[in-house]
Amino acid sequence: MPRHHGRRPTELRPVRITRRFTRYAPGSVLVQAGETRVLCTACWQAGVPSWRAGQGVGWVTAEYDMLPASTPQRRPRSRQRLDGRTQEIQRLIGRSLRAVVDLPTLGENSILIDCDVLQADGGTRTLSITGAYVAVCDAVRAALRAGWIERDPVREAVAAVSVGRVGGRLLLDLDAEEDNAAEVDMNVVMTATGCLVEVQGTGEQGTFTREELETLLTLATKGVRRLLTVQQEALGGARPASRRLRREGGKR
Repeated sequence: MPRHHGRRPTELRPVRITRRFTRYAPGSVLVQAGETRVLCTACWQAGVPSWRAGQGVGWVTAEYDMLPASTPQRRPRSRQRLDGRTQEIQRLIGRSLRAVVDLPTLGENSILIDCDVLQADGGTRTLSITGAYVAVCDAVRAALRAGWIERDPVREAVAAVSVGRVGGRLLLDLDAEEDNAAEVDMNVVMTATGCLVEVQGTGEQGTFTREELETLLTLATKGVRRLLTVQQEALGGARPASRRLRREGGKR
């Protein structure tokens, strides 16, 4: 039985990455997967958190939130206190980007990532990671041009995707309707060299076997590879992002 919009079980939603979406952030990306849209920005800030000061290394951190009209029913703004889900997701985004950034190369400077969900139809956390990587690459490119850092700190690319079991079928890249009906739901973060950064897997309405786990990870690997290609194309070519950014950084 076909999925929504005729997708095959192993098929991603159409993905689009638009760079330089806003004017002021050195890294600004609108990333879209089907009906989900996330604005990801990356900014530089001198200094690091107090607990990291004096160590000569930098920091990468993230904030995440969903705009009030991003869902069918208006969400209240998080003005006083972040809910547990929001805290969990922004920590995941930060961990995922730190996994591919050489923090000593930053010096005692920070990269601040903001992921704001404009429209949610499933996969907001994984799409935020995929878009945030491109935003960080553009922020690094700006820092190299300005001479704020001497070398490119991005070691490799990182992307993320959801997989799950819905109605007994193992599916790649769940939309909201599929996610709500999933018996098993999993988010997978992976680097360009195939290393896993994080696997979040839950039996929402049932258990899953080791064989299903392996199949879901294989599905996720296929999806991440496609997303890595989309990232590279958005950044201007198929070469590894770190080498490309280093060339554009000017004199070393």
